[in-house]
Amino acid sequence: MNSSLKKYLLLIFLATILCLVALGLIIFNTNPYIGRGIVFLFFVSLFFSLVGVFTLIGFYLRLWFSKNEIIYFHLVPSIRQAILISMCFIVLLGLQDLRLINIWTASLLILAILSLEFFFMTKPEKVKKL
Repeated sequence: MNSSLKKYLLLIFLATILCLVALGLIIFNTNPYIGRGIVFLFFVSLFFSLVGVFTLIGFYLRLWFSKNEIIYFHLVPSIRQAILISMCFIVLLGLQDLRLINIWTASLLILAILSLEFFFMTKPEKVKKL
């Protein structure tokens, strides 16, 4: 791996650890019944924690399953998929918090996220000319 890619991955790892620490502090040191601001901070820190964890897992799974490919091409799809999965999880959790979730809303949300990912997967890549 190149040193700049290692720096990106290390930065993602450190940011994920920081978000997990913030999530732990929110869970163990706050009362969610005193205001919606704490719940909002919980959702934000959980979102960024999940994005970091899913990005690292997705990148290393892609790297492990790839055969002699350029490893830089695995980072952007890993980040995109991590954001989509985390958004789906957070929206489902938010709907559960509002008592609005059922099998149909969850299915529609998952179908919308999958459709968005399939759109990005089939979209042709633009090649930069030098």
